[in-house]
Amino acid sequence: MSSSADHFLNLHDELLQIKDSELYTGDGSVDVNGKPVLKSKTGNWKACLFILGNECCERLAFSGIDANLVTYLTQQMHHGNASAARIANIWTGTWLMRYCYISNISRISTCRKCINLSQYALFFVGLYLIAVGTGGIKPCVPSFGADQFDDTDTNERIKKGSFFNWFYFAISLGSLISNSLLVWIQENVGWAIGYGIPAVCMGVALLSFFSGTRYYRYQKPGGSPLTRICQVIVASFRKCKLSSPQDTSLLYETSDVGNRKLEHTEGLEFLDKAAVMTNTELKTEHISTPWRLCTITQVEELKILIRLFPIWVTGIVDFAAHAQRSTTFIEQGTVMDRKIGSFTIPAASLATCAVFSSFFWVPIYEKTIIPLARRLTKKERGFSELQRIGIGFFLTVIAMVFATLVETRRLQVAKEPGLVPLSILWQVPQYVLLGISDVFTYVGRLQFLYDQSPDSMRSLCTAFGLLIIAFGFYLSSFVLFIVTSITTAGGKPGWIPDDLNKGQLDNYFGFWAGFSFLNLLVYVLCAI
Repeated sequence: MSSSADHFLNLHDELLQIKDSELYTGDGSVDVNGKPVLKSKTGNWKACLFILGNECCERLAFSGIDANLVTYLTQQMHHGNASAARIANIWTGTWLMRYCYISNISRISTCRKCINLSQYALFFVGLYLIAVGTGGIKPCVPSFGADQFDDTDTNERIKKGSFFNWFYFAISLGSLISNSLLVWIQENVGWAIGYGIPAVCMGVALLSFFSGTRYYRYQKPGGSPLTRICQVIVASFRKCKLSSPQDTSLLYETSDVGNRKLEHTEGLEFLDKAAVMTNTELKTEHISTPWRLCTITQVEELKILIRLFPIWVTGIVDFAAHAQRSTTFIEQGTVMDRKIGSFTIPAASLATCAVFSSFFWVPIYEKTIIPLARRLTKKERGFSELQRIGIGFFLTVIAMVFATLVETRRLQVAKEPGLVPLSILWQVPQYVLLGISDVFTYVGRLQFLYDQSPDSMRSLCTAFGLLIIAFGFYLSSFVLFIVTSITTAGGKPGWIPDDLNKGQLDNYFGFWAGFSFLNLLVYVLCAI
């Protein structure tokens, strides 16, 4: 009788657990009050709509400054082409620091007044406050959006793969509006209004984000990932004279319930020493400070970051090539025939082609390419993230080759008297190819870093992904500086003079085509 009752109670408990798993998330997420969350009332696309709306408005503001910065610097601030491109690269690499710069300089340029010391101080305070704020926001948005889907639920896990595609779709929508409408307003209505609209959009982005607070799922914080990394490095050096045990099960690990535990992997054995327990620790069972003894999970987290490093570096080179579409591509467009009938196309507006291609390619990729790839590869996501990134790198090479050919032809036409300058529409393919490349590389890299990163380091790894963009612009600026210094030696006009008809911009594009190809080869070797 008692055994039947026990069996009934066990069965009842199992049914309750099954019911709870259907009602509540299984990944440990909580609501804004720290309580377990119901699947039906939180997260999923319901919460992501607010996050995507925030990202769309933020990107509209971001691109509203970025798209036409070179034109502003050359026409309003009277910088040379090479100088303007370098400045644009540096400010783009420093993220939203441009907002403060443009707001102040636009006002000063209009009233023609000198800048006093207090204005400089105000300028730099605002500059770095924006930089700090942006550095805190950007890495968290994509990972926070992905956290709205429960990894323990099969249906939600599949939706998470789609989230990154629609996240980029929201970015493309914001960029599309800014690269078309805002660029036109800046050049035809006024720079003050053209740069005031992005400020309003940032306010709308903030409102959209906070409107979804009660629908969000939150992951409990697990401490600073940088601290955990430093602890492993310090503990490894402190125990450098100890030998790692042959039996890896003897390496230290906690039994606390929390984030997933990572199993030991081969390679980078020196770091394993951080998880080796000394005889004193084994006998007394006294656990030292984490600066002397780390868990094997901590060790594996650092190993993961080290193994991601080659993929991360190749992304920097690829984005340095992409940086040309907001600098030298625009300068190339300004010396081409920009008239279609009576309408003059702003050179920066052609970047809309890249945004258009991204905007339309995301639904095509999601609804057509992925289902087809699933049937061919038998993989849940169609292509692996590494394959997707590689395809994007290849498209970057093709885009830069096309840009080289177009500039070669443009120079030939420019040197022939009486010929009409080459139409700016010849730039469309290079913009389109870079736009499609972005869909593969940007989304694939976000998804790859999120999936490969440990639970406690997802925001950090996403930040590394965004640092690729910043360092890409810095690399582009550095290369431009080196090229300009070398090619202008001895009083030569150089590859990128103020009069591009006297330069060799095709050589510069050819350099990036070759550099991108070498980068692709390195990436393939690292990804195999």
